[in-house]
Amino acid sequence: TAPQLQHLEPKETWDLLQATSDAVLIDVRMEIESMYVGRPPRSINIPWYEFPDFEADSDAFVAAVKHEVKSLDQTVVLICRSGSRTLDAGEALGKLVQQNLLQGQEATGRGRQLAHLQFGHK
Repeated sequence: TAPQLQHLEPKETWDLLQATSDAVLIDVRMEIESMYVGRPPRSINIPWYEFPDFEADSDAFVAAVKHEVKSLDQTVVLICRSGSRTLDAGEALGKLVQQNLLQGQEATGRGRQLAHLQFGHK
């Protein structure tokens, strides 16, 4: 069965990434969005959708994640600004990832950047 998507607050996400060296952090925001705001350390940008179409291609997304994940037992953390894209992306990945599929948010009403995630842009 597919794993349940678990919600993590930003601090929980950071703690998990520090404790799990092989976790894969996937930033599902558009490339320009992640470049403008900044990317968390160790993150891989695989947009759920991209400008100008704003339409998700779930098969292409899953294929890109498969390319980056070394083992289906790895913890995969999805992150976006509000968390909504991570829900859709997580659903698409649900059958791919066997063990740990987690959803992180860039922020929960506290601004766009998280100091404890050490975003590159200030």
